[in-house]
Amino acid sequence: MDAVGDLSASPASVVLAIFVGYLVGSIPIASMVATRRAAIDLRDVGDRNPGFWNAREMLGRRAAIPIFVGDTAKGSVAAACGVLLAQDGAWGLGYVAGGAAMVGHAYPLFAQFVGGRSILTFTGTMLVVAPLAAFISIGLLLIVFVATRSFAWAARAAFVAMPFVQLVVDGPYETAATGVLMTFIGIRFAQAALADRRSSGV
Repeated sequence: MDAVGDLSASPASVVLAIFVGYLVGSIPIASMVATRRAAIDLRDVGDRNPGFWNAREMLGRRAAIPIFVGDTAKGSVAAACGVLLAQDGAWGLGYVAGGAAMVGHAYPLFAQFVGGRSILTFTGTMLVVAPLAAFISIGLLLIVFVATRSFAWAARAAFVAMPFVQLVVDGPYETAATGVLMTFIGIRFAQAALADRRSSGV
């Protein structure tokens, strides 16, 4: 595989992929659902994360389903746009657009730049740019869930396993790109932890 060729794309395509990805990611689905269902702002209740997990705790499982689907779809739509804009198999543009959607989800233009941690948007991106590795990881998630009855632990197992699975399935270059997206999620969790410590006066 020619890694340089696969990553190449015209500057205009890169800019458009970033622009579209960021705008798609900026759609504050969780906030819109929460406002409509219960007239609450998820950034002010629970763990103050405007995403699926906090919505599930504050609104209930059924109300959180549209958020789960919508936040995942944001990554898939953005990554698909990147793939469509790519030329000569430039797989990297799907990652660029999906990464931009993750940034948009975390710092949404349409919600005062206060967003979530981008896990589901990452998942949606991976379903497009690395479908085989993503579905294998989802299979692992289901196995762990059946064994433990804990979706949280199952999701953690699938997330940790994803780059190892992809290394075997897709090779080192695409796995490295996935690592960049996962690092962004790690940064978001670190920011949330720091904010919690500041708010608690620790």
